[in-house]
Amino acid sequence: MAAMTEMLASTEKSHVVQLTDEQRLDWLRLIRSDHVGPRTFRALINHLGGARAALAGLPDLARRGGLRGPPRILSREDAAREIAAARSLGVRLVATGEPDYPQRLKMIDDAPPLLAVRGNAAALALPMVAIVGTRNASAAGLRFAERLARDLAGAGFAIVSGLARGIDAAAHRGSLATGTVAVLAGGQDKIYPPEHASLAEAIPADGALVSEMPMGWEPRARDFPRRNRLISGLAAGVVIVEAAKRSGSLITARFALEQGREVFAVPGSPLDPRAEGSNGLIKQGATVVTEAADVITVLRPILGQPIALAAEEPEPSAPSAAEPGADERARIVDLLGPTPVPLDDLIRLSGSPPAVVRMVLLELELAGRIERHGGGLVSMV
Repeated sequence: MAAMTEMLASTEKSHVVQLTDEQRLDWLRLIRSDHVGPRTFRALINHLGGARAALAGLPDLARRGGLRGPPRILSREDAAREIAAARSLGVRLVATGEPDYPQRLKMIDDAPPLLAVRGNAAALALPMVAIVGTRNASAAGLRFAERLARDLAGAGFAIVSGLARGIDAAAHRGSLATGTVAVLAGGQDKIYPPEHASLAEAIPADGALVSEMPMGWEPRARDFPRRNRLISGLAAGVVIVEAAKRSGSLITARFALEQGREVFAVPGSPLDPRAEGSNGLIKQGATVVTEAADVITVLRPILGQPIALAAEEPEPSAPSAAEPGADERARIVDLLGPTPVPLDDLIRLSGSPPAVVRMVLLELELAGRIERHGGGLVSMV
Protein backbone atom coordinates (compact mmCIF):
# COMPACT_ATOMS: atom_id res chain seq x y z
CA MET A 1 0.00 0.00 0.00
CA ALA A 2 2.89 2.39 0.78
CA ALA A 3 4.43 1.79 -2.64
CA MET A 4 1.09 2.48 -4.30
CA THR A 5 0.73 5.72 -2.32
CA GLU A 6 4.16 6.84 -3.54
CA MET A 7 3.08 6.11 -7.13
CA LEU A 8 -0.04 8.15 -6.61
CA ALA A 9 1.89 11.07 -5.15
CA SER A 10 4.00 11.27 -8.28
CA THR A 11 0.89 11.81 -10.41
CA GLU A 12 -0.53 14.75 -8.49
CA LYS A 13 -0.89 17.98 -10.37
CA SER A 14 0.74 20.92 -8.65
CA HIS A 15 -1.84 23.51 -9.76
CA VAL A 16 -5.34 23.21 -8.37
CA VAL A 17 -8.30 25.55 -8.48
CA GLN A 18 -11.45 26.06 -6.46
CA LEU A 19 -14.65 27.39 -7.99
CA THR A 20 -16.62 30.02 -6.14
CA ASP A 21 -20.30 29.33 -5.49
CA GLU A 22 -21.21 31.70 -8.32
CA GLN A 23 -18.85 29.98 -10.76
CA ARG A 24 -20.23 26.56 -9.80
CA LEU A 25 -23.74 27.83 -10.46
CA ASP A 26 -22.69 29.15 -13.88
CA TRP A 27 -20.90 25.89 -14.75
CA LEU A 28 -23.99 23.88 -13.83
CA ARG A 29 -26.28 26.12 -15.89
CA LEU A 30 -23.99 25.80 -18.90
CA ILE A 31 -23.49 22.01 -18.83
CA ARG A 32 -27.25 21.47 -18.31
CA SER A 33 -28.19 23.62 -21.33
CA ASP A 34 -29.42 22.06 -24.58
CA HIS A 35 -26.75 20.65 -26.89
CA VAL A 36 -23.93 21.39 -24.44
CA GLY A 37 -21.89 18.29 -23.66
CA PRO A 38 -18.42 18.12 -22.11
CA ARG A 39 -16.57 18.91 -25.37
CA THR A 40 -18.93 21.77 -26.23
CA PHE A 41 -18.64 23.10 -22.69
CA ARG A 42 -14.86 23.26 -23.02
CA ALA A 43 -15.08 24.86 -26.47
CA LEU A 44 -17.44 27.53 -25.18
CA ILE A 45 -15.21 28.30 -22.20
CA ASN A 46 -12.14 28.52 -24.39
CA HIS A 47 -13.85 30.69 -27.01
CA LEU A 48 -15.71 33.10 -24.75
CA GLY A 49 -13.45 33.21 -21.70
CA GLY A 50 -15.65 31.80 -18.95
CA ALA A 51 -18.95 30.13 -18.10
CA ARG A 52 -20.85 33.36 -17.51
CA ALA A 53 -19.69 34.80 -20.84
CA ALA A 54 -20.56 31.47 -22.51
CA LEU A 55 -24.10 31.64 -21.13
CA ALA A 56 -24.47 35.14 -22.55
CA GLY A 57 -23.00 34.22 -25.93
CA LEU A 58 -24.68 30.84 -26.41
CA PRO A 59 -27.95 32.12 -27.98
CA ASP A 60 -26.13 34.03 -30.72
CA LEU A 61 -23.82 31.09 -31.51
CA ALA A 62 -26.80 28.72 -31.72
CA ARG A 63 -28.66 31.16 -34.01
CA ARG A 64 -25.63 31.36 -36.30
CA GLY A 65 -25.59 27.56 -36.39
CA GLY A 66 -29.17 27.51 -37.72
CA LEU A 67 -31.27 27.16 -34.55
CA ARG A 68 -34.68 28.79 -34.80
CA GLY A 69 -35.79 30.24 -31.52
CA PRO A 70 -33.87 30.58 -28.29
CA PRO A 71 -31.90 27.62 -26.89
CA ARG A 72 -32.96 26.13 -23.59
CA ILE A 73 -30.56 27.35 -20.91
CA LEU A 74 -30.98 26.10 -17.34
CA SER A 75 -32.28 28.93 -15.20
CA ARG A 76 -30.37 30.20 -12.21
CA GLU A 77 -33.23 29.11 -9.95
CA ASP A 78 -33.26 25.55 -11.30
CA ALA A 79 -29.48 25.31 -10.95
CA ALA A 80 -29.70 26.49 -7.33
CA ARG A 81 -32.42 23.90 -6.66
CA GLU A 82 -30.26 21.11 -8.10
CA ILE A 83 -27.31 22.12 -5.93
CA ALA A 84 -29.57 22.24 -2.84
CA ALA A 85 -31.05 18.82 -3.65
CA ALA A 86 -27.57 17.40 -4.07
CA ARG A 87 -26.40 18.80 -0.75
CA SER A 88 -29.42 17.35 1.04
CA LEU A 89 -28.25 13.89 -0.08
CA GLY A 90 -24.61 14.56 0.81
CA VAL A 91 -23.62 14.97 -2.85
CA ARG A 92 -20.96 17.50 -3.95
CA LEU A 93 -20.50 18.85 -7.48
CA VAL A 94 -16.75 18.69 -8.08
CA ALA A 95 -15.29 20.61 -11.02
CA THR A 96 -12.33 19.66 -13.20
CA GLY A 97 -9.24 21.25 -11.69
CA GLU A 98 -10.51 21.00 -8.12
CA PRO A 99 -8.56 18.79 -5.69
CA ASP A 100 -11.20 16.04 -5.36
CA TYR A 101 -11.71 15.58 -9.11
CA PRO A 102 -10.23 12.20 -10.16
CA GLN A 103 -6.87 12.90 -11.82
CA ARG A 104 -7.03 10.15 -14.43
CA LEU A 105 -10.55 11.11 -15.51
CA LYS A 106 -9.20 14.50 -16.57
CA MET A 107 -7.21 12.75 -19.29
CA ILE A 108 -10.24 11.87 -21.43
CA ASP A 109 -11.39 14.44 -23.97
CA ASP A 110 -15.01 14.36 -22.81
CA ALA A 111 -14.51 14.44 -19.05
CA PRO A 112 -17.56 15.86 -17.24
CA PRO A 113 -16.97 19.48 -16.21
CA LEU A 114 -18.90 18.73 -13.02
CA LEU A 115 -18.93 15.33 -11.32
CA ALA A 116 -21.55 14.61 -8.66
CA VAL A 117 -19.74 12.78 -5.85
CA ARG A 118 -21.25 11.12 -2.81
CA GLY A 119 -19.00 9.40 -0.29
CA ASN A 120 -15.33 9.27 0.58
CA ALA A 121 -13.30 11.42 -1.81
CA ALA A 122 -10.13 9.61 -0.74
CA ALA A 123 -11.28 6.60 -2.78
CA LEU A 124 -11.17 8.75 -5.92
CA ALA A 125 -7.52 9.56 -5.25
CA LEU A 126 -6.48 5.90 -5.33
CA PRO A 127 -5.33 4.23 -8.54
CA MET A 128 -8.35 2.41 -9.97
CA VAL A 129 -9.05 -0.78 -11.86
CA ALA A 130 -12.42 -1.30 -13.52
CA ILE A 131 -14.06 -4.72 -13.36
CA VAL A 132 -17.13 -5.16 -15.56
CA GLY A 133 -19.01 -7.98 -17.21
CA THR A 134 -22.31 -9.56 -18.02
CA ARG A 135 -25.43 -9.12 -15.94
CA ASN A 136 -26.39 -12.75 -16.52
CA ALA A 137 -23.20 -14.08 -14.95
CA SER A 138 -22.32 -17.65 -14.06
CA ALA A 139 -21.59 -18.66 -10.48
CA ALA A 140 -17.93 -19.10 -11.41
CA GLY A 141 -17.79 -15.65 -13.00
CA LEU A 142 -19.34 -14.01 -9.95
CA ARG A 143 -16.97 -15.80 -7.61
CA PHE A 144 -13.91 -14.85 -9.67
CA ALA A 145 -14.96 -11.19 -10.02
CA GLU A 146 -15.44 -10.86 -6.28
CA ARG A 147 -12.12 -12.55 -5.51
CA LEU A 148 -10.25 -10.47 -8.09
CA ALA A 149 -11.75 -7.26 -6.69
CA ARG A 150 -10.79 -8.22 -3.14
CA ASP A 151 -7.21 -9.10 -4.14
CA LEU A 152 -6.70 -5.92 -6.17
CA ALA A 153 -8.18 -3.84 -3.37
CA GLY A 154 -5.73 -5.48 -1.00
CA ALA A 155 -2.92 -4.32 -3.30
CA GLY A 156 -4.05 -0.70 -2.98
CA PHE A 157 -6.44 -0.28 -5.89
CA ALA A 158 -9.95 1.12 -5.76
CA ILE A 159 -12.34 -0.98 -7.84
CA VAL A 160 -14.65 0.91 -10.18
CA SER A 161 -17.72 -0.56 -11.84
CA GLY A 162 -21.27 0.33 -12.89
CA LEU A 163 -23.46 -1.04 -10.05
CA ALA A 164 -25.20 -3.31 -12.58
CA ARG A 165 -26.47 -6.80 -11.85
CA GLY A 166 -24.03 -9.70 -12.13
CA ILE A 167 -20.30 -9.04 -12.44
CA ASP A 168 -20.48 -5.34 -11.51
CA ALA A 169 -22.23 -6.03 -8.21
CA ALA A 170 -19.79 -8.85 -7.39
CA ALA A 171 -16.84 -6.51 -8.00
CA HIS A 172 -18.33 -3.86 -5.71
CA ARG A 173 -19.00 -6.38 -2.96
CA GLY A 174 -15.48 -7.76 -3.16
CA SER A 175 -13.98 -4.31 -2.57
CA LEU A 176 -16.65 -2.77 -0.36
CA ALA A 177 -14.56 -2.77 2.80
CA THR A 178 -11.57 -1.02 1.21
CA GLY A 179 -13.29 1.47 -1.08
CA THR A 180 -15.17 0.88 -4.31
CA VAL A 181 -16.39 3.43 -6.85
CA ALA A 182 -19.79 3.03 -8.53
CA VAL A 183 -20.53 5.07 -11.65
CA LEU A 184 -24.25 5.73 -12.02
CA ALA A 185 -26.14 6.06 -15.29
CA GLY A 186 -28.81 8.20 -13.63
CA GLY A 187 -28.94 10.83 -10.93
CA GLN A 188 -27.57 10.22 -7.46
CA ASP A 189 -31.12 9.84 -6.16
CA LYS A 190 -32.14 7.34 -8.86
CA ILE A 191 -30.24 4.13 -8.14
CA TYR A 192 -30.50 1.51 -10.87
CA PRO A 193 -31.27 -1.32 -10.60
CA PRO A 194 -33.54 -0.62 -7.61
CA GLU A 195 -32.56 -3.86 -5.86
CA HIS A 196 -29.02 -2.48 -5.50
CA ALA A 197 -30.17 0.42 -3.30
CA SER A 198 -28.78 -1.24 -0.16
CA LEU A 199 -25.44 -1.89 -1.89
CA ALA A 200 -25.34 1.74 -3.01
CA GLU A 201 -26.01 2.90 0.55
CA ALA A 202 -23.08 0.82 1.82
CA ILE A 203 -20.56 2.23 -0.67
CA PRO A 204 -20.08 5.85 0.58
CA ALA A 205 -18.58 4.81 3.93
CA ASP A 206 -15.27 3.86 2.30
CA GLY A 207 -15.92 4.41 -1.41
CA ALA A 208 -17.88 6.77 -3.63
CA LEU A 209 -20.88 7.01 -5.94
CA VAL A 210 -20.29 9.29 -8.93
CA SER A 211 -22.50 10.57 -11.75
CA GLU A 212 -22.56 13.32 -14.35
CA MET A 213 -26.35 13.24 -14.62
CA PRO A 214 -28.77 15.68 -12.92
CA MET A 215 -30.53 14.88 -9.69
CA GLY A 216 -33.80 13.12 -10.43
CA TRP A 217 -32.58 11.71 -13.75
CA GLU A 218 -33.99 8.25 -14.51
CA PRO A 219 -31.41 6.30 -16.54
CA ARG A 220 -32.34 5.43 -20.13
CA ALA A 221 -30.77 2.90 -22.48
CA ARG A 222 -28.53 5.48 -24.15
CA ASP A 223 -27.21 6.67 -20.78
CA PHE A 224 -25.38 3.41 -20.06
CA PRO A 225 -22.74 3.71 -22.81
CA ARG A 226 -22.22 7.29 -21.64
CA ARG A 227 -21.65 5.95 -18.13
CA ASN A 228 -19.26 3.29 -19.47
CA ARG A 229 -16.81 5.90 -20.79
CA LEU A 230 -16.50 7.22 -17.22
CA ILE A 231 -15.85 3.74 -15.83
CA SER A 232 -12.91 3.28 -18.19
CA GLY A 233 -11.86 6.92 -17.86
CA LEU A 234 -11.47 6.63 -14.09
CA ALA A 235 -9.36 3.48 -14.34
CA ALA A 236 -5.81 2.69 -15.35
CA GLY A 237 -7.05 -0.62 -16.72
CA VAL A 238 -10.32 -2.42 -17.42
CA VAL A 239 -10.90 -6.12 -16.69
CA ILE A 240 -13.70 -7.83 -18.61
CA VAL A 241 -15.21 -10.86 -16.87
CA GLU A 242 -17.75 -12.81 -18.91
CA ALA A 243 -18.99 -10.68 -21.79
CA ALA A 244 -21.24 -11.95 -24.54
CA LYS A 245 -20.64 -11.03 -28.16
CA ARG A 246 -22.86 -7.93 -27.96
CA SER A 247 -22.29 -7.12 -24.31
CA GLY A 248 -22.23 -3.54 -23.07
CA SER A 249 -18.96 -4.44 -21.38
CA LEU A 250 -17.35 -4.54 -24.82
CA ILE A 251 -18.36 -0.88 -25.21
CA THR A 252 -16.39 -0.18 -22.02
CA ALA A 253 -13.43 -2.06 -23.50
CA ARG A 254 -13.65 0.03 -26.68
CA PHE A 255 -13.71 3.24 -24.67
CA ALA A 256 -10.71 2.00 -22.71
CA LEU A 257 -8.73 1.49 -25.91
CA GLU A 258 -9.70 4.93 -27.20
CA GLN A 259 -8.65 6.47 -23.89
CA GLY A 260 -5.29 4.70 -23.84
CA ARG A 261 -6.18 2.38 -20.95
CA GLU A 262 -5.02 -1.21 -20.54
CA VAL A 263 -7.58 -3.88 -21.41
CA PHE A 264 -7.65 -7.23 -19.62
CA ALA A 265 -9.96 -10.21 -20.10
CA VAL A 266 -10.71 -13.33 -18.12
CA PRO A 267 -10.79 -16.43 -20.36
CA GLY A 268 -13.94 -18.53 -20.33
CA SER A 269 -15.24 -21.73 -21.83
CA PRO A 270 -15.63 -21.56 -25.62
CA LEU A 271 -18.93 -23.39 -25.09
CA ASP A 272 -20.35 -20.59 -22.92
CA PRO A 273 -21.86 -17.69 -24.94
CA ARG A 274 -21.27 -15.45 -21.90
CA ALA A 275 -17.53 -15.73 -22.60
CA GLU A 276 -17.67 -15.15 -26.36
CA GLY A 277 -16.94 -11.43 -26.14
CA SER A 278 -14.21 -11.67 -23.50
CA ASN A 279 -12.51 -14.54 -25.35
CA GLY A 280 -12.68 -12.40 -28.48
CA LEU A 281 -10.85 -9.58 -26.69
CA ILE A 282 -8.04 -12.00 -25.83
CA LYS A 283 -7.73 -12.92 -29.50
CA GLN A 284 -7.43 -9.21 -30.27
CA GLY A 285 -4.58 -8.74 -27.82
CA ALA A 286 -6.14 -8.12 -24.40
CA THR A 287 -4.01 -9.29 -21.48
CA VAL A 288 -5.20 -12.60 -20.03
CA VAL A 289 -6.18 -12.47 -16.36
CA THR A 290 -6.34 -15.51 -14.12
CA GLU A 291 -5.25 -13.75 -10.92
CA ALA A 292 -4.70 -10.24 -9.54
CA ALA A 293 -0.95 -10.44 -10.20
CA ASP A 294 -1.65 -10.39 -13.95
CA VAL A 295 -3.21 -6.95 -13.61
CA ILE A 296 -0.73 -5.59 -11.08
CA THR A 297 2.30 -6.57 -13.17
CA VAL A 298 1.04 -4.54 -16.13
CA LEU A 299 -0.21 -1.50 -14.21
CA ARG A 300 2.58 -0.92 -11.69
CA PRO A 301 5.01 0.52 -14.29
CA ILE A 302 2.24 2.72 -15.70
CA LEU A 303 1.24 4.04 -12.28
CA GLY A 304 4.87 4.81 -11.57
CA GLN A 305 4.77 7.45 -14.32
CA PRO A 306 3.20 10.90 -13.89
CA ILE A 307 -0.21 11.34 -15.47
CA ALA A 308 0.07 13.59 -18.52
CA LEU A 309 -2.53 16.31 -18.23
CA ALA A 310 -3.04 19.35 -20.39
CA ALA A 311 -2.51 22.57 -18.46
CA GLU A 312 -6.08 23.81 -18.79
CA GLU A 313 -7.62 26.52 -16.64
CA PRO A 314 -11.34 26.19 -15.92
CA GLU A 315 -11.87 29.90 -16.60
CA PRO A 316 -9.49 31.18 -19.33
CA SER A 317 -8.58 34.83 -18.94
CA ALA A 318 -9.31 35.85 -22.53
CA PRO A 319 -11.63 34.60 -25.26
CA SER A 320 -10.24 33.29 -28.51
CA ALA A 321 -10.82 35.08 -31.81
CA ALA A 322 -12.10 32.78 -34.55
CA GLU A 323 -15.07 34.35 -36.28
CA PRO A 324 -15.94 32.57 -39.53
CA GLY A 325 -17.19 34.53 -42.50
CA ALA A 326 -20.41 33.58 -44.28
CA ASP A 327 -18.55 31.94 -47.19
CA GLU A 328 -16.33 29.93 -44.84
CA ARG A 329 -19.32 28.77 -42.83
CA ALA A 330 -21.19 27.69 -45.95
CA ARG A 331 -18.15 25.83 -47.32
CA ILE A 332 -17.67 23.87 -44.09
CA VAL A 333 -21.39 23.04 -43.81
CA ASP A 334 -21.40 21.79 -47.43
CA LEU A 335 -18.59 19.35 -46.60
CA LEU A 336 -20.66 17.74 -43.84
CA GLY A 337 -23.16 14.95 -44.35
CA PRO A 338 -24.61 11.89 -42.62
CA THR A 339 -21.30 10.00 -42.95
CA PRO A 340 -18.88 10.81 -40.10
CA VAL A 341 -15.71 12.61 -41.23
CA PRO A 342 -12.54 13.54 -39.31
CA LEU A 343 -11.96 17.11 -38.20
CA ASP A 344 -8.60 17.08 -40.00
CA ASP A 345 -10.38 16.39 -43.30
CA LEU A 346 -12.73 19.31 -42.77
CA ILE A 347 -9.79 21.61 -42.11
CA ARG A 348 -7.86 20.37 -45.15
CA LEU A 349 -10.77 20.36 -47.59
CA SER A 350 -12.26 23.67 -46.47
CA GLY A 351 -8.95 25.50 -46.52
CA SER A 352 -10.01 27.33 -43.34
CA PRO A 353 -7.89 27.70 -40.20
CA PRO A 354 -8.53 25.02 -37.54
CA ALA A 355 -9.96 27.58 -35.12
CA VAL A 356 -12.54 28.68 -37.71
CA VAL A 357 -13.61 25.09 -38.46
CA ARG A 358 -13.99 24.38 -34.74
CA MET A 359 -16.05 27.55 -34.34
CA VAL A 360 -18.46 26.53 -37.12
CA LEU A 361 -18.80 23.04 -35.59
CA LEU A 362 -19.52 24.64 -32.21
CA GLU A 363 -22.28 26.77 -33.75
CA LEU A 364 -23.79 23.75 -35.49
CA GLU A 365 -23.59 21.64 -32.34
CA LEU A 366 -25.38 24.27 -30.26
CA ALA A 367 -28.10 24.31 -32.92
CA GLY A 368 -28.42 20.52 -32.63
CA ARG A 369 -27.39 19.96 -36.24
CA ILE A 370 -24.27 17.79 -35.83
CA GLU A 371 -23.32 14.69 -33.91
CA ARG A 372 -19.85 13.94 -32.60
CA HIS A 373 -18.45 10.40 -32.71
CA GLY A 374 -15.43 8.65 -31.23
CA GLY A 375 -12.04 9.30 -32.77
CA GLY A 376 -12.77 12.97 -33.50
CA LEU A 377 -15.40 12.22 -36.18
CA VAL A 378 -18.39 14.44 -36.82
CA SER A 379 -21.54 14.16 -38.97
CA MET A 380 -24.72 16.07 -39.70
CA VAL A 381 -27.78 14.92 -37.78
